[in-house]
Amino acid sequence: MLDHLSIQCADVLASAAFYDAVLAPLGGSRLLDLGPVLGYGVAPSPSFWLGPRGNDSGFAETHIAFTAADRAAVRAFFDAAVAAGAQVLYEPRVWPEYHATYYAAFVRDPDGNNVEAVCHAPE
Repeated sequence: MLDHLSIQCADVLASAAFYDAVLAPLGGSRLLDLGPVLGYGVAPSPSFWLGPRGNDSGFAETHIAFTAADRAAVRAFFDAAVAAGAQVLYEPRVWPEYHATYYAAFVRDPDGNNVEAVCHAPE
């Protein structure tokens, strides 16, 4: 059900040192280093991400990405979220900066978290 999860950290380097240590016994490791954002998981794909806090308000949004079976399910997720009153972050589309068939939509849940549905399969 979960595709990936991202958390915001007050000190990314301190958090990275922690997760480097605690994920190793579980078979996980740091797979991607994108500057301030780090991806962990089991090769070849990261499923757990660390990044810096986006603001000083004390709120640190969580990013949750749910796996969708196909692009129609991504669109259905988006339509249901909008009907339920979610704030639209990004309408369904291909995100080639992630990979050629990454199709996703992003909304905010009632608590302000970034919730995504993603399909990795081609159309």
